[in-house]
Amino acid sequence: MRIAISTGGGDAPGLNAVIRAAVMSALQRGWHVLGIKRGYMGLLGEDEVIPLTSDSVRGIAHLGGTILRTTNRGNPFAYPVKQADGSFVEVDRTDELMDNARNLGIEALITIGGDGSLAIAQKLFEKGMRVVGVPKTIDNDVSGTVTTFGFDTAVTTAMEAIDKLHTTAQSHDRVMVLEVMGRDSGFIALHSGVAGNAHAILIPEINWEIEKVCQHIMTRDAQGKKFAIVVVAEGARFEGEVGVMGASLPGQAVRVGGVADRVAKAIQACTGKECRSMVLGHLQRGGMPTGYDRLLATRFGGAATEAVANGKWGHMVALQTPHIVAIPIVEALREHKKVDQTHDLVRTARKIGISFGD
Repeated sequence: MRIAISTGGGDAPGLNAVIRAAVMSALQRGWHVLGIKRGYMGLLGEDEVIPLTSDSVRGIAHLGGTILRTTNRGNPFAYPVKQADGSFVEVDRTDELMDNARNLGIEALITIGGDGSLAIAQKLFEKGMRVVGVPKTIDNDVSGTVTTFGFDTAVTTAMEAIDKLHTTAQSHDRVMVLEVMGRDSGFIALHSGVAGNAHAILIPEINWEIEKVCQHIMTRDAQGKKFAIVVVAEGARFEGEVGVMGASLPGQAVRVGGVADRVAKAIQACTGKECRSMVLGHLQRGGMPTGYDRLLATRFGGAATEAVANGKWGHMVALQTPHIVAIPIVEALREHKKVDQTHDLVRTARKIGISFGD
């Protein structure tokens, strides 16, 4: 058996641990393993396809990033091609991709990615490629799995930032607004905000009003608590607005963010309190994965190889506590996972005095 591994979409702590576990598990079975550089770019002649051996993956499990590198602009079904006039057109290059895979003797593909990469994997499976998926996102927004690797590391990074903001906010009697990642899901904001003892958490799943956030801050002020920490998910929206979007490159998803600055200005105008904003940004994607993420990623990598051995084509490995299982990718894509407003963590946050601005 000759298999290939690719990593696509945004990077996440734990990717290298998945690669290592998949490679070592495959080698134990006597298989050959290839690594496709930058998503599918290697199979499209835009980058390399390299052999992966035990030497290739030695000592990488604790490292952030991915030794195969990644891209969020390489959808082979809608590949951006620049024209002479500088504009871009999207071209379907999947026939070329599959021909190149056959020429390299690739019999199965393990693709590691988020909902976008998994959607591509499903379409490749429908086109005849033998594919197994591994869910990857720091946002924890892939359905069918309790959690994804990288999420715990991102939450820990955000929590540590909140811890540091507490001391400076309290020293200056300031309101500090921290923007964290998550796109249209508020899991990072919710988990880090509760763990870091934030006073308000604003997420896309709960309709919030800035006036109610300000009221909560002023209630604290009247009680002698002169500072406040507000954690806001990058996809959180002011009531009646579409959201704060940034420019994106051809073939890329629209960027989300910039909401923290607007929230901070609104709070300062409403309360008269000095307010500062901070965007944590890509710090959440970087660095060494936590122990939990290393273990989960390693389990996913081993389970992906087992799924290949069992012919579970078109399936994705998933954590359904306490076991790792294989579920159809279409099942994971059926809906975008979001924070359940009735979840006990949301209820607990409310009970301990955290405001969601609603």
